[in-house]
Amino acid sequence: MKKEKTREFMVEEQGELLGFLLDRLSNRSRNSVKGIMTRGQVSVNGQAVTKHNHPLRPGDRVTIHFGMVSAGKKLNGLQILHEDDDIIVINKEAGLLSIATAKERDLTAYKQLMDHVRSQNARNRIFIVHRLDRDTSGVMMFAKNEKAKRLLQSAWQEAVLERTYIALVAGRVEQTKGTMTSWLKETKTYIMVSSKRPGSGQKAVTHYSVLKSNRAFSLLEVHLETGRKNQIRVHMQDLGHPIVGDKKYGSKKNVIGRLGLHAQVLAFKHPITGKHLRFETTIPDKFLQLFG
Repeated sequence: MKKEKTREFMVEEQGELLGFLLDRLSNRSRNSVKGIMTRGQVSVNGQAVTKHNHPLRPGDRVTIHFGMVSAGKKLNGLQILHEDDDIIVINKEAGLLSIATAKERDLTAYKQLMDHVRSQNARNRIFIVHRLDRDTSGVMMFAKNEKAKRLLQSAWQEAVLERTYIALVAGRVEQTKGTMTSWLKETKTYIMVSSKRPGSGQKAVTHYSVLKSNRAFSLLEVHLETGRKNQIRVHMQDLGHPIVGDKKYGSKKNVIGRLGLHAQVLAFKHPITGKHLRFETTIPDKFLQLFG
C-alpha cells in the first residue's frame, strides 16, 4: 500500500518549529499539529524532530509525512499497521481481547491503544468501530475521534470495501465454492443459533472458497456479505465443517492451540479523506503447517 503524500516547506525566517507548522497548517487544530510532531511525522533537513521549540533558520527544509505514522509499532498482542489523525488499524493476535470484560480490563487492544494515543496527548481517545472475537486474529480498526466513529458506524456496509477471513476447518470441504445464508439470533446463554426461516433473526450471508484441503482439514477464504456476531463460526458449523478449536460451535479437537480464524483483509473508504485503504496480513503459519 502506498504511503500518503508528503508536504515540504522552505524556511524563510528564523523561528520555532511548532509556530512554523501552525502557520502552514492553519486548517488543523493546535492539538492535531502537536500530534503530528509527537508521532514523528515532521523532519527538518531530513531528520525527524519532535521538539516543539526546535529552532529553525532560513534555508531549512521542513517535511511533513502524512499517513502511516506508527506503522510497525508493537504492543502486547498487537501491531499497529496504520495510524493517522482519525483512525488506527492493527493486526491483533489470537487471545487478546478487543475490549474489556468483567474479568479482564487491562490487557485489551482498546486499553493499550488508548494508552498509546494518550502518550502523545492526554486528551486523545479511541473509539470502538467493530470487534474481533478474543481468539480470532487479524486486521481490526479503531476510530480516534467522534466524527470518524460516527461516520464509520452509520455507514459501515458502504464504508467497508472488502472483509476477507481465513478459516481452518475440520474435514475436507468437497464443494470448492459456496454461500451460506441463514438467520441468526442469540440465546440467553450467549450462543448464536442459526435458522433457515426468514425473519427468525438477523440475516447472515457468508461466501467461501477452498484454498487447500486434505483428509483432515480444509483452509477456506471467507467473504462476509453481512457482519453478524460469530457469523463465520456458526456458518461453518452449519456447513458440517466447524472451525478448528471452536468448541462452542462443534469442534471436537484443537490441534493448533488456538481458534482457526483469521481476519486477513480489511479494505475501506477513509471516513474523513475518502481515500481507499487496504490492509492485508499473512495467513498464520499454524494454519499452513497442517498442509505440508
